[in-house]
Amino acid sequence: MSNSGGGKSGVQLPRLAVGIDLAQISQVASSLDRLGDAYMTRIFTSDEIAYCSTSPAMAPSRFAARFAAKEATLKALRLEDQGVDMRTIEVRQMPGGWSEIALSGRAQELAAAAGWSSWSVSLSHEGDYATAVVTAVIDPTHNP
Repeated sequence: MSNSGGGKSGVQLPRLAVGIDLAQISQVASSLDRLGDAYMTRIFTSDEIAYCSTSPAMAPSRFAARFAAKEATLKALRLEDQGVDMRTIEVRQMPGGWSEIALSGRAQELAAAAGWSSWSVSLSHEGDYATAVVTAVIDPTHNP
């Protein structure tokens, strides 16, 4: 979804994008069992692995939610076909309990070049599914 335009005042409104993804926890658990460290280190940063691994019972849910957040970020920032390494999108657990997305490397470069100025993430898991929603805003003064 995109919203931009001048209107009578000539004020540019920010453009908003949304990405959502759903991950099946049992599939992530299966990948963790079969591939272990190879799976984790291909997709997740060391900080994500450390956080998710603090509770073995919760690890599959936590990894699945973070996987969904990475996919939702790719969708919201329009980076799906840009060859972005998933580890350049990091889900950080904040002291208050919420999560934030931090970009690095190619993901950060592409987001900046496109004018994305801010983004937000929400994670949830229930039963065998984890989901994430990411919203992103382009600076209205950005000229592509």
